[in-house]
Amino acid sequence: MSAYNIVRFRVKPGHEQQFVDAHKKARPNFKGFKSGALVKTGDRTFCIVVEWASFKSIVAARPGMIAMLDSFRDSLEDLGGGLGVTDPVSGESVATLKLAAPKRAKPKKKAASKKKKRK
Repeated sequence: MSAYNIVRFRVKPGHEQQFVDAHKKARPNFKGFKSGALVKTGDRTFCIVVEWASFKSIVAARPGMIAMLDSFRDSLEDLGGGLGVTDPVSGESVATLKLAAPKRAKPKKKAASKKKKRK
């Protein structure tokens, strides 16, 4: 089953575009990386959500992810509470959400054919 990591960031004032551009230019080449999305969650706050083939893939990619973080670390603000500049979480998927199937229209009943009366 897939695994995910999610990291919350707060960008320093005036550094949003630099931060977004760094992610647009990124070409992750990590084994097990499936897809990722940078999500703007508020004023200068973002989360990145990444899908991986397995939790082992996340663990193996951590040094590379830290190197990627180091390339834009100077654009990030400390989140406080002892977190530093990131608030990461990760884990294995326990349920997959599926798009609901569209409702099908009920087939119309055919009108009963009227028999012609013979005289």
